[in-house]
Amino acid sequence: MNSLDFLRTVYNSYISPVLDVLILAFLLYKSYEMIVKTNTIQLFKAALIVAMACLVVWILNLETLQWIFRTLVPVLAVGFAIVFQPEIRKIMLKLGQAEWLTFGSKSRHTSVDAVIQAAEKLSEMRRGMLVVFLRTTKHDNIINTGVMLNADVSASLLLTIFAHDTTLHDAACFVQNGKILAAGCFLPLSEQYDIKKTFGTRHRAALGMSEQGDCVVMVVSEETGAVSLAYDGELHYGLSVAELTRKLEELLDTSKETKRKDTLDEYKVS
Repeated sequence: MNSLDFLRTVYNSYISPVLDVLILAFLLYKSYEMIVKTNTIQLFKAALIVAMACLVVWILNLETLQWIFRTLVPVLAVGFAIVFQPEIRKIMLKLGQAEWLTFGSKSRHTSVDAVIQAAEKLSEMRRGMLVVFLRTTKHDNIINTGVMLNADVSASLLLTIFAHDTTLHDAACFVQNGKILAAGCFLPLSEQYDIKKTFGTRHRAALGMSEQGDCVVMVVSEETGAVSLAYDGELHYGLSVAELTRKLEELLDTSKETKRKDTLDEYKVS
């Protein structure tokens, strides 16, 4: 046996099975993670029920029901695509946003302190605030509903926008790369049916925005003054300053900040 045959034997006997198991485990883990983050468990529950019904029919050899299932399979596929269109869209968005092979630590976001400082002050004043931190997904259609600013992030500017009864204070600001791209933007409301009834429009809008892409949304409650973060379709309510800082530094990667300056030109005021 020559060396090439020996290496092939070793690969087929030892390395290939291990790689097979590791890759499968990785894919299963990422699939589970995606299902949890996109709240698409209802889609998979429905598919599992249909699959189990088909299996029972085939095991019991019920010919009439087998014929019905064979006939209805195309209709069921189209029905699933229509009924679960929002869930399928979220899965596709997550696939497009996935950075599975990206490693390394994340650096501090330069605009975090200014936003948190403004949030603290607005919380004391019982004034609401909505700030959307963009990550990889662009939301031009939502950004264009507001007023383009392209201004440096500062606590004073955010207080000017949200602390007074201006035409912009009830809507959201979009922040990226240390800039407030736009203010007065109207966000989509959440599609979740089990959201707490005590949450108002701001919290529903924050959740809805986090369901549309991989952005992070900070919301200050006008009623309670609680500061919360919404991301990956979940709302983390009533966070402290330390928790806000830690989570935002973790979620917002600014190592690419200097490489994405060109994206700001698209939102400059002409």
